[in-house]
Amino acid sequence: MRTSLRLLALICILAGGSGVARTQNQSDDALSAQVDELVRTQMREQKIPGVSLGVMRDGKLIKATGFGLANVELNVPITPQSAFHTESVGKTFTTVGVLILVQEGKVGLDDKITHYLPESPEAWKQVTVRQLMTHTSGIPDYIGEYSGKKLVDFRRDYTEEQLLRVIAAAPMDFQPGEKRVYCNSGFVILGALIHRVTGKPWAEFLQERIFGPLGMNSTRVISEADIIPNRTSGYRLVQGQWKNVDWVAPTLNETADGALYTTILDMAKWDEGLSTEKILKRATLDQMWIPIKLNNGETFPQGLCWRIDDVSGHRLAWKDGVFKGYTTVMSRYLDDHLTVVVLTNLGESEGIPKKIADDVAAIYLPALKVSAVSRNN
Repeated sequence: MRTSLRLLALICILAGGSGVARTQNQSDDALSAQVDELVRTQMREQKIPGVSLGVMRDGKLIKATGFGLANVELNVPITPQSAFHTESVGKTFTTVGVLILVQEGKVGLDDKITHYLPESPEAWKQVTVRQLMTHTSGIPDYIGEYSGKKLVDFRRDYTEEQLLRVIAAAPMDFQPGEKRVYCNSGFVILGALIHRVTGKPWAEFLQERIFGPLGMNSTRVISEADIIPNRTSGYRLVQGQWKNVDWVAPTLNETADGALYTTILDMAKWDEGLSTEKILKRATLDQMWIPIKLNNGETFPQGLCWRIDDVSGHRLAWKDGVFKGYTTVMSRYLDDHLTVVVLTNLGESEGIPKKIADDVAAIYLPALKVSAVSRNN
């Protein structure tokens, strides 16, 4: 009789335990369903062909989902294994690559870049490594136009040295440290710095020191020629219709300002790398999240590569990117240990991945919804 009672009690305990597990799973499923509806709604409204979404919480990948099409012509669906261009989110890797050299004593953040690139023009002599990372160097953006003329021809190949000479020939936009203006050129120069200091091209160095150690087996430099498993196609909107993107010379898709392929699964590993000391010591990592001060003493919400925001008391470090056929974002709520990554294959969706990431984060952190309402009011 006592044995039967013990068995009955054990069954009740197990049933209760499994009931709790089901409740938790149901809760997670409900959140996931909200996220799916949100993403699909934005895709319809913004006419985005495909989205890959990852959510990381407490160092674990809790959601990795693909929506829509990786290739519209072949009707290939997006999966978590789909490879997207990182666009400027790739700058986060270049930043850590330089910080590895800083940690090893081979580079100083406040060193003048002429120490590493002695052929630099006179105008660059006061520019520091830190200013390249924080978009405060005053060096013009090579993607821009000057005197009505583009600095580079996107249908022409450039060597690293040729591209540096083109950038160096343009006049400075402002004095170093005077203001913050987004600049891709700074990260092209940082890629050259990595090459000069290590003797290895920036992408090879990142493979050895970041991608390999973190097991990011799908992350690599962009190549039009190579066979890339699960490669997505990028698109643009023309009068509301999807079109293939304009052709860009291969070497301009291989620069250190963002020219990488990656997947949501690899981005989860990157988030882990930024949350642990696998690549950098904590003290070095934390330098990325400190807002800069300009020459006039004003603070600007820009860290080393990352934008730094306070969202209703929640620290947010984020980086987005947009170029030919792709728009991406990585948002890290530093103190909440929540990260959202959104990769899209539509170049005209600038700002939309960030909005998706913000809204997804608010599903997992309800306090952010209050902040969003306040901002809208």
